[in-house]
Amino acid sequence: MPNVAEFFIDTLVRAGVTRVWGLAGDSLNAFTDALRRDGRIDWLHMRHEEAAAFAAGADAELTGELAVVAGSSGPGNLHFINGLFDANRNRVPVLAIASHIPSAEIGGGYFQETHPQELFRECSVYSELVGDPAQLPWVLEIAMRSAVEKRGVAVVTVPGDLFFQDAPDRRPTAPIRRALSEVVPVESELRAAADVLNGAKKVTILAGAGVADAHDEVIALAEALQAPIVHALRGKEHIEWENPYDVGMTGLLGFASGYRAMEKCDALLMLGTDFPYRQFFPEKAQIVQVDIRGEQLGKRTPIDVGVVGGVRETALALLPLVASGRSGKHLNDSVDHYAKTRRQLDDLAVDDGKTPLHPQFVTRMIDEMAAPDAVFTADVGSPVIWAARYLTMTRDRRLLGSFVHGSMANALPQALGAKAADRTRQVIALAGDGGLAMMLGDLLSARQNDLPVIVVVFNNSSLNFIELEMKAAGIVTFGTELKNPNFADVAQAMGITGIRVEKGTELRPALEAAFASGGPVLIDVVTAREELSIPPAITLAQAKGFTMWALKTVLSGRGDELLDLADTNVWRRIFK
Repeated sequence: MPNVAEFFIDTLVRAGVTRVWGLAGDSLNAFTDALRRDGRIDWLHMRHEEAAAFAAGADAELTGELAVVAGSSGPGNLHFINGLFDANRNRVPVLAIASHIPSAEIGGGYFQETHPQELFRECSVYSELVGDPAQLPWVLEIAMRSAVEKRGVAVVTVPGDLFFQDAPDRRPTAPIRRALSEVVPVESELRAAADVLNGAKKVTILAGAGVADAHDEVIALAEALQAPIVHALRGKEHIEWENPYDVGMTGLLGFASGYRAMEKCDALLMLGTDFPYRQFFPEKAQIVQVDIRGEQLGKRTPIDVGVVGGVRETALALLPLVASGRSGKHLNDSVDHYAKTRRQLDDLAVDDGKTPLHPQFVTRMIDEMAAPDAVFTADVGSPVIWAARYLTMTRDRRLLGSFVHGSMANALPQALGAKAADRTRQVIALAGDGGLAMMLGDLLSARQNDLPVIVVVFNNSSLNFIELEMKAAGIVTFGTELKNPNFADVAQAMGITGIRVEKGTELRPALEAAFASGGPVLIDVVTAREELSIPPAITLAQAKGFTMWALKTVLSGRGDELLDLADTNVWRRIFK
């Protein structure tokens, strides 16, 4: 008779799972031993459980299928927390197996005792403790179905001694895969939305992650409405490509054209987006929101019509209800403004011969040389800004990041997860120096698991985005300087190819060498610290804060920062 650990493995195999990410530990030993003996599932040994959880989240995001992470009791699986929060907020299906202290010791303050089923409840769609083998089939299957159907994290907590016990005798259920369905709004809801859109002269579409698999339908709707399409960051990979109506992003990482297209509309159509920044929504426009999750309607801004439905199905159903003969003036003005903004942004992405390098130039070079189906991951902070502005999406490219949870140190482990999910694709991590240092140990995981990712480090010796926030608030920068090593030398010491880039002429040869390599490569690029990344709308408070920062910086004897800032940004004229 199989034991509980073997039952786990068999259930995972029938669900199509081929990898488990994690770090071994005593309470997990029976599970990892069952993996070894069974041989049908690969164990991807990571150096930190947080990195394992991030990798599993990226694995699930790239494939759309259930990914699994496992960790031992107490501090072991407690390290999952940031990666699981990220996966749950990105709405990707992840099963976390959290082993626990011995059953008889629970509640007594035993060595390494925590309560995982409670700790992980906030970052999951399901979290339960298995206290008896008879529970296992039901709890495990409910967890897996919750993860794939609700698109989130499910946590199963199992005391280590239970893994050794006999599994209950139960007929296997159907393989756990996501059930396909379509959600179409009723006619009255569609007509209410159409009435608002038809009554408006200037419609703008705001597209989020919910437009995945609805690209062509949204483009057709934009054509009918003569509406420019602004995308949120998570919508970029799904709607930016082959889109004549694209006018860029808005929000803290966006730029002027996206902000302007929303500010000037009299009707905003929100499609599958949870865009969080209330200050960027238009104040006077009527708003129609479409989301498959009804609880999202009106969550970020007051709306006039809320429609529950899939974006693809709703766009198709709305199309015949849109009145013909609409003016294209708003669309044309918005597209023209975007073309101007795009040219100005591109003018910044050049090698002016100065050192350190401008990060815009680095990102644009990566974009030009990367494969048409490359997968990019970007660390929270300045790498996300440059990815949002200078990476060009295609039908097959992907862009992953901690775009909702906003955790540092995501790029490297997410790149590992993406590479394991599809070893045929080029995977490039745009890593901040702070983020990489936080998860530096998992560079070893790239080599150990034979995952040939390319890591480009934006090495500006600072927590750069934090410094920008301080300046905007009128605070003298403090606690943000990073005393970095030569990361290329660190990579070499780990058995990974390391390349240092300090001049613009060195970048292309470095990328060519990295892309031609058969193993993991780290390129350490020294980039400008005083590179401003200005949001599309500057508030009076931010302008006042920046002025106060400049004054305080001089008074504190650090006027050299202002000189560096002026030298780096003297040619910047995007937002005039």
